[in-house]
Amino acid sequence: MSGGEKDGPTVVSRTGPKRSDSARLAVLHAADDLLAEKGFSGVTIEGIATRAGVAKQTVYRWWKSKVDILIDTLVDDADTNLAWPPEDEDPPVVRLRHHLGRVNAFLTQPAGQVLRALLGHAQLDPAAAAHFAQRFGDPQRERDQAGMATILDLPRTHPKVAFAVSVALGPLYHRLLTGQAPLDESELDELTTMVLGMY
Repeated sequence: MSGGEKDGPTVVSRTGPKRSDSARLAVLHAADDLLAEKGFSGVTIEGIATRAGVAKQTVYRWWKSKVDILIDTLVDDADTNLAWPPEDEDPPVVRLRHHLGRVNAFLTQPAGQVLRALLGHAQLDPAAAAHFAQRFGDPQRERDQAGMATILDLPRTHPKVAFAVSVALGPLYHRLLTGQAPLDESELDELTTMVLGMY
């Protein structure tokens, strides 16, 4: 080894664009806002870039399409707002009612509009549907089944767990997708009682 060389591990520099957290959040918030204002068809990469204050080329380096941006927006919101309550000293009825209330509120927010738009678009675009399932649908189903399993005190893979998730969350998503008003507090109470009464 020549005298100019140094011992120690070789450091490989990272290649490719690196997202700044502030720019990423600006893009996600811009997409969220534009969807609420203009609907799915009115959201464009150009509009997102302008609203976020970043170059259009920067957006295209990070995302392939507006659908990818909206999915990331949904995933970020869901990670915070669709998490099930921890298994603690609260009885199952309290934990289930709390979670149904959070989901119901989530679906009335701009995130609910993003979800509805993506579900609608997925019916027409198989590639978008597969990406949506991989990034949001499948992971959220796993979280829902894990959360319901703790409520029912059953193994996550028990058939009754998946059915209970459908019974509990189905009415909330049905209201969202059919443009009806969300469930009110008394309806959420009744839904909670009904789900737990099945078991």
